[in-house]
Amino acid sequence: MKTAFLAAMVLALLAPPAYSASVSKTYTYFSIGGKTLEEIEKELDRRGPSVQSSGKRHPGATRMEFTTRVSYGERNGRCSVMDAKVTVKANMILPRWNRRKGSDQDTRLIWDTLSSDIKRHEESHVIIAKNHARELEEALHHIRNQRSCEVAAQKAKDLSERILAQHDRAQEEFDRVEGINFESRLLRLLRYRLEQIEAGRIPG
Repeated sequence: MKTAFLAAMVLALLAPPAYSASVSKTYTYFSIGGKTLEEIEKELDRRGPSVQSSGKRHPGATRMEFTTRVSYGERNGRCSVMDAKVTVKANMILPRWNRRKGSDQDTRLIWDTLSSDIKRHEESHVIIAKNHARELEEALHHIRNQRSCEVAAQKAKDLSERILAQHDRAQEEFDRVEGINFESRLLRLLRYRLEQIEAGRIPG
């Protein structure tokens, strides 16, 4: 028992540190009207958040802010990153339909399916951001034994710019793929929701 405990302690000491970037999420809602799908679509086009990258309005959006804090230390004339923390603040902007009572059952079903997919889509953007924040945090910790802290800081700056650019490309690619698959995904989700309603697992 003692040997096993000591072995576990050694393994714990040898294990690499786990990097876990901090993510905070907030939600903002915008109201839309409309009793039919056509009216709802027009409301989303008119009231949805404007996305800077596309210049268009979308049914949902996520504003993200990355903050990186890095501390440096010198030893024997060499400088290393002593600690690095990357945080992401994500504000998800989602639609809230306020004309549900005046609509028919089919419209309500499609809205519930669409609304759920919009939220899933925005949550996925946050996951992509968290993965890149974790990657950045880990990479910053590997900046070591530089000839000066100015050099280390420049490496940290270059590294941050490169990984955040990768993040932006990953977000754009995700949107591109999701856009291509939108109709087939929505039909699949509608079928699944109908099956759940028929099975009594969710209210109709």
